[in-house]
Amino acid sequence: MAIIVTGGLGVLGRAVVSELKERGTSVAVVDLAQAADSPADVVLGGIDLGDENAVAAAYADIAEKLGGIDGLVNTAGGFLWETVAEGALASWDRMYAMNVRTAVISSRAALPHLRKNGGAIVNIGAAGAAKAAMGMGAYAASKTGVMALTESLADELRGQNIRVNAILPTILDTPTNRRDMPDADTSAWVRPEAAAKAIAFLLSADAGTITGVGIPLSVKG
Repeated sequence: MAIIVTGGLGVLGRAVVSELKERGTSVAVVDLAQAADSPADVVLGGIDLGDENAVAAAYADIAEKLGGIDGLVNTAGGFLWETVAEGALASWDRMYAMNVRTAVISSRAALPHLRKNGGAIVNIGAAGAAKAAMGMGAYAASKTGVMALTESLADELRGQNIRVNAILPTILDTPTNRRDMPDADTSAWVRPEAAAKAIAFLLSADAGTITGVGIPLSVKG
């Protein structure tokens, strides 16, 4: 099985790559960051995930190197804390471009390959999108868009042996999020390694009957 992980050089992406490699999966990383040390089988750095032609070319290259594509994990994205009154209007466009547009472009590029043998797409939503707290309007709106993409694409592909799901973590426990929210209660934040295990499950045959859903992730019941 060969899986593409976008944003695979980031904190969550690296956790996903490590988890998949431990399970014996072939993994390709596609990231805007320049290529760096990674256990992935293929690492393509410097790829603008907002450029449809560049992404399509990268995925064709990966399919040739790994003998196909069986899954896609859209970990590429970003977070921004900004109030509506004091923030910039451009922030809303930025969050859409980073979180929704990249997932749409990557999904479109992967579909011709996934249609050959079936497979799965996993997106990264957010539990906070259901009720956006102060300062999270632009981010939450974009993550709501990710969930809408997940549901719509899953329905579009129903019966084609391609599943589309999302994880909905509270907040991922990353250095960036800790820096951006220094006073936050991190007790319910989700470790990247835990999120990676949920993603690996959704990619696996064990999740073969699951599509079009968002799986909430939290360390608290």
